[in-house]
Amino acid sequence: MLAQLEGWVLDLGASLWIYPAMYVFATIDGFFPPIPSESVVITLTVLAHSEGEPWLPGVLALAIAGAWTGDQIAYQIGRVVGTERFGFLRSARGRKAVEWARHALDHRGASFILAARYVPIGRVAVNMTAGAVGYPRRRFMVYSGIAAVTWGIYSMLIGLAAASWLGHNTLLAMAVGVVAGILLGVLVDQVVQRLAGPPRTQPVPADDEDDETDAEPTSRAA
Repeated sequence: MLAQLEGWVLDLGASLWIYPAMYVFATIDGFFPPIPSESVVITLTVLAHSEGEPWLPGVLALAIAGAWTGDQIAYQIGRVVGTERFGFLRSARGRKAVEWARHALDHRGASFILAARYVPIGRVAVNMTAGAVGYPRRRFMVYSGIAAVTWGIYSMLIGLAAASWLGHNTLLAMAVGVVAGILLGVLVDQVVQRLAGPPRTQPVPADDEDDETDAEPTSRAA
């Protein structure tokens, strides 16, 4: 996957198509994270540092705009559909992320909308959950905008650091930058979950369990 990403960047890096592609990729990543869009920002930053193209401010602006747009789409999906109809949010990791998101939004909504932007599945879970639980839209738009700006700058700084350290080898700098971005995302995920604390559990009342147990033989008999 990393090799495919590098090939895609090298093919389009000098083309004007790289700018709308960056926007579309960052937008899609806001509600469906197949590859973290920060990896694309990092690789394009390394390429711009070594080759002079693409134009870095343009990449940054469109990455930020796409990230914000994707967050709004995720919020709207959560508001209309909820979080239960998506396979990647029904997995063990996805369910854990949604429960964490609910807990975080209840306790520290602003700070966790900002922090979740750095965690691929975490940001989708938080943004969809914000819509599902009716978190105020205007407040969400402001916080997600701040998060998109800081995320774009953070991703670009990782790319610049990798390019400065390994500028003689563009492909190696891309690989190191992407891996560093992924590892930092994992680290942020762990820190944020520790700060949020364990998600609240909602055990099923004993009476409901008894009712379900009693009802099962009846349905079989029918």
